[in-house]
Formats: sequence, C-alpha cells, structure tokens
Amino acid sequence: MKNPLASLFGHSRREDYLVRYLLREHARGRPLGEILEDPYVRAWSTPTERRRLLERPELVAALGEHSLAELRRIVAEASGSASRAG
Repeated sequence: MKNPLASLFGHSRREDYLVRYLLREHARGRPLGEILEDPYVRAWSTPTERRRLLERPELVAALGEHSLAELRRIVAEASGSASRAG
C-alpha cells in the first residue's frame, strides 16, 4: 500500500523525470512557460504538481544559473559592440 504522506515529504520518480525534462528543454532555449504547457508535462502532472516542481531547489538553481549565464552573454556582447563602435 502506498503511503499517502509520501508526496508531502519526498519526490516521486515521475517528478524527477519531469524536472530533468524541464531542465533539458530549457537548456535547449525554450521558455519555461512553454515547456510547462507541453503535452508530455501536462499528461504526467497535475497543475498542483507543476507548481510544486517550481519549488524544487535543484530546478530553481539550474534555471537561475541559466538565466545568469544568458544575461552575462548579453552584457558581454553589448559591451563588445560598444567598444568596437567607439
């Protein structure tokens, strides 16, 4: 018999797969909102589970790192083009 409290304290294997999918697709350049609307994600999770995914520390950290890397790239390109223009 499955423990009804397990979902409150741990992560399911399905949830782990979804996190990996979100990270992989986001790394490919897709916006998070678009990925969350994927038929795959919607078929394997409820709206409550999708909200809970966004609280997973490893997902938050990875998305934050990806966003920072993207911002650094944009700033570097902008400063590079500014120095060539001057």
